[in-house]
Amino acid sequence: MYDLVIVGDVVTPTGVLTDGRLGIREGKIAAVLPAGVDAREPGRDTWNCSGSWILPGGIDAHVHCFSEEREGFAAATRAAAAGGITTIIEMPYDAGNPVVSAEVLAPKIDHLRAEAVVDVALLGTIRKTGGLDEIPRLAEAGVCGFKMSLFETDPLRFPRIDDAELLAAFRLIRQAGLRVGLHAEDGEIIDRLVTEYRAAGKTYPRAHCETRPPISETASVAIALELGAAAAVDLHIYHASLPRTFALIARYRAEGLAVTAETCPHYLLLEEGDMETLGPRGKINPPLRSHAERMGLWDLLVAGRVDMVTSDHAPWRLDKKCNADIFANASGAPGVQTLLPTVFSEGLAAGRIDINTFARLIAERPARAFGLYPRKGALTPGADADIVVIDPHASWCVTPETLHSNAGWSPYEGRTLQGRIIRTLVRGHLVYDGTNVVGRPGDGEFISPVAARVSVQ
Repeated sequence: MYDLVIVGDVVTPTGVLTDGRLGIREGKIAAVLPAGVDAREPGRDTWNCSGSWILPGGIDAHVHCFSEEREGFAAATRAAAAGGITTIIEMPYDAGNPVVSAEVLAPKIDHLRAEAVVDVALLGTIRKTGGLDEIPRLAEAGVCGFKMSLFETDPLRFPRIDDAELLAAFRLIRQAGLRVGLHAEDGEIIDRLVTEYRAAGKTYPRAHCETRPPISETASVAIALELGAAAAVDLHIYHASLPRTFALIARYRAEGLAVTAETCPHYLLLEEGDMETLGPRGKINPPLRSHAERMGLWDLLVAGRVDMVTSDHAPWRLDKKCNADIFANASGAPGVQTLLPTVFSEGLAAGRIDINTFARLIAERPARAFGLYPRKGALTPGADADIVVIDPHASWCVTPETLHSNAGWSPYEGRTLQGRIIRTLVRGHLVYDGTNVVGRPGDGEFISPVAARVSVQ
């Protein structure tokens, strides 16, 4: 007997089963059946979700739970559950304690097992200098990849790693069989412009965009790609905000580099003119771009040249986003809860992409890129029963009352989004019922690439 049978429009990797059936047993997908084919075994419970999309749970491959210490796993994963995200990939840049060794990683794993509502995979990083010998140890301990930066946010927590150190790290990461992702911005270009703007008293909101021009991203991306090619490492470019970034990536991919790239909803829905109304809430690195660049990203996404969309969830509370000097504010915005709904509303419901493209962007491709597939990322027999059910006919408005992050705000406040999440399940366990987060701290598990491969054999 199945524990649960769900009836609805089931989105599989090869197509949609209209009024199909998912049979779930012991936290796994036991059967995927088309309409008219009765489940071989009855379910202890059956949900008739006819007319709704039954999708693989979203995977947000870019979440910062501990840059803002008041967030943590509990709040970020509650927000994830409400947003149809069943696995987050957590960044290694914890305030005061970046994940640079297996000794730092171990208590973080214990922490997530006690507090997370959804499943969590973890990234490692390296110190500004030294510590390369920790790369194989972190890999052995279960990280799903590494993240490093070509821009210095903080010399301890979020340092700029020099090119020689990066190249050495890349070679070790390649030996470990993992992917390395980069924050690619050129600090020399940015720092000079910020100094000039501050000296001239130009600290208005849009100055953040003007001091981070497109070349500050693309020049850094070019360096990242050259280093990646030299080391033959699997590479990932985080939060790409420009069509030209994807053009550079396409060139290296054509030459054989295993490179993936993401963009984020704020680059698809917002643009630099919105800084006038958003103010510090719109301060994000890289910055919001022009209307033409935003629409260019949509063109690339529709054409299949964007691998995934992630939130870059940075849940600063508003006391870090209220200074009249734009440069004195924290960079980043909360977004794990609104990732899937914004891409669904502005991508699928708006007619830009189809449902299978949507599923690939928010589930399958991030799972594949970071070694979590086939346990995660698709509705296939043997995979975890990570499921999101979306009513495409319902809409909802983003308000502070609907949000679960401790940040308490969203750059999309006041927007009406088409498509409402009515169920989120993690390994067959209901964590969001359409109104409330019903999952509890400790429901989430630590997910490693090794576990992802072994679990479906």
